[in-house]
Amino acid sequence: MIILMGAAGSGKSMQGKILADEFGYAWISTGEVLRVLITGRRRHEMIEGRLLEDSEVINVVDKVLELVDTNSQFIIDGFPRTKFQVDWMMMQCQMGRVPVPVVFNLEVDEQIIRERLYKRNRPDDTEEAISRRFAEYERATRPILDHMKELGIKVVDINADQTPAEVHQEIVNKLKEIGQL
Repeated sequence: MIILMGAAGSGKSMQGKILADEFGYAWISTGEVLRVLITGRRRHEMIEGRLLEDSEVINVVDKVLELVDTNSQFIIDGFPRTKFQVDWMMMQCQMGRVPVPVVFNLEVDEQIIRERLYKRNRPDDTEEAISRRFAEYERATRPILDHMKELGIKVVDINADQTPAEVHQEIVNKLKEIGQL
C-alpha cells in the first residue's frame, strides 16, 4: 500500500493517477470519493475546507477497501489525515486486511500550492477555503507523520515543488530503493 500525503495542491491525486497508470495499481482518492458521497451540510463544510469527522472518513474508506484487491499494490491519497485515522489504519494492518504502507509526503511551498489551486478552478478552491485547508493540514495532518514513523511506517519526504515528471521519478526511485517495485 502506497499512501500519498501532502497539503491540498501538493499533487497527491496527480501522482496517484500517474503511478496507477504506469504500474496498473488501484488508486483511491479519498477527496474524490468524499466529494461524490458526502451530501448536505457536511458537503458544504467540506467544500469550505473543514475536515470531516474521523468516523465519516473511516466509514467511507472502509467501504472502498472492500472493493480493492488489498493483496496487490494500491495507492491511497488523502488518507489518513488524523492520528485516529492512522491508528485505525494500523489496526487494519494488524488484522491482515491491508499491508503496512509506505508513505510519500509531498512537500510544497505554500505559495506554489496557492498558484496550483487557483489554476484548477474548482468551486471549493476559494481564497478562504485554501487558507483553511492549508492551516488544517499544518495543524492536524503534518503532526501525524511523526506518529506514523513511531509506529514503524516508512515515511519518505518528496520535494513536490518540482515538475510532476520530476516528482514522479523521485517517487519511483524511492519505491525501487526500498524494494516496493
